[in-house]
Amino acid sequence: MASTIHAQLSSTPMKFNLHHNSHSSLSWRRALAPDAVASTSSTFLTKGRGNSALITCNAQSAPSAVNLAPGTPVRPTSILVVGATGTLGRQIVRRALDEGYDVRCLVRPRPAPADFLRDWGAAVVNADLSKPETIPATLVGVHTVIDCATGRPEEPIKTVDWEGKVALIQCAKAMGVQKYIFFSIHNCEKHPEVPLMEIKYCTEKFLRSSGLNHVTIRLCGFMQGLIGQYAVPILEEKSVWGTDAPTRIAYMDTQDIARLTFIAIRNENINGKLLTFAGPRAWTTQEVITLCERLAGQDANVTTVPVSVLKFTRQLTRLFEWTSDVADRLAFSEVLSSDTVFSVPMGETYNILGVDAKDISSLEKYLQDYFANILKKLKDIKAQSKQSDIYF
Repeated sequence: MASTIHAQLSSTPMKFNLHHNSHSSLSWRRALAPDAVASTSSTFLTKGRGNSALITCNAQSAPSAVNLAPGTPVRPTSILVVGATGTLGRQIVRRALDEGYDVRCLVRPRPAPADFLRDWGAAVVNADLSKPETIPATLVGVHTVIDCATGRPEEPIKTVDWEGKVALIQCAKAMGVQKYIFFSIHNCEKHPEVPLMEIKYCTEKFLRSSGLNHVTIRLCGFMQGLIGQYAVPILEEKSVWGTDAPTRIAYMDTQDIARLTFIAIRNENINGKLLTFAGPRAWTTQEVITLCERLAGQDANVTTVPVSVLKFTRQLTRLFEWTSDVADRLAFSEVLSSDTVFSVPMGETYNILGVDAKDISSLEKYLQDYFANILKKLKDIKAQSKQSDIYF
């Protein structure tokens, strides 16, 4: 079966149609043999002038796929993690292994192999979502797919986050995968002007129409991302970048996200549902910086970027075709820098999952533990350095 789908994917390349006018459109269609996977049609429509366009999309999938004959039963503990080397993906892998799952990780061929995943006990298979013909073999014997992947900053967003995900979902349906977990972004449907959020929303719709058992989990923000953005620069006395907008984000520890994800996977009553995970409290940039300053015991060198500068930069980069992807990511930065709250009440979600709110890490506790550990290490290194200066 895998070899059949592999051949049909390889023989049916993507077709792009670009029309450069005031109402330009980009159409994408992959036609596969009807006995392989569900047929798909997807359209991106740009509205506006030139390159500064709004992107909307419509994705439809046939409700049925190939009828597979009974074969070797797949163990419910067999999972494939896509995006396993990322901030969230690696915590998903660790949690899965700790809970006794058989973990396979889809990893792109890379100069630095993902040896840490093998060291933990996971199996690693090389494939690339931008090359759909490499996907089917990774799904053989897999019960559940956990999709944490997002394209690299240097890549066009739609290559992995749209075209690759459509191919992955189609293959999962055709290969008889029993469950698909997709991570999306909170309020993605409210920001069609941001390509990444619009594509996440379109992928949600495509997944629903695929007929796969699935759970969509929308996220607000990762606590781990604050370490490199604020904690490390403050400790190293480097500039901390922020905006003057009152955006509030309910950051969540990726370890908590991983734990709740596996509770959701085991709960058959939430198949097909949309869940949103948010931390206990929503924080502004300035509040996070102030907390880091207090825990680090030193002031931050804050450089504030006005939201108006982000907007101007986005408009400027839209003038040049080769910078359009930069502009797409600046559009996402604009949303994070607007008067927006990325948070939801979690009471109902906790009840559905049977989780106690007291077991969810707060940002204060997370950063307190980080600074306590790092400052202790720095103190030990300094003490060792002083001892090495003593001569007899």
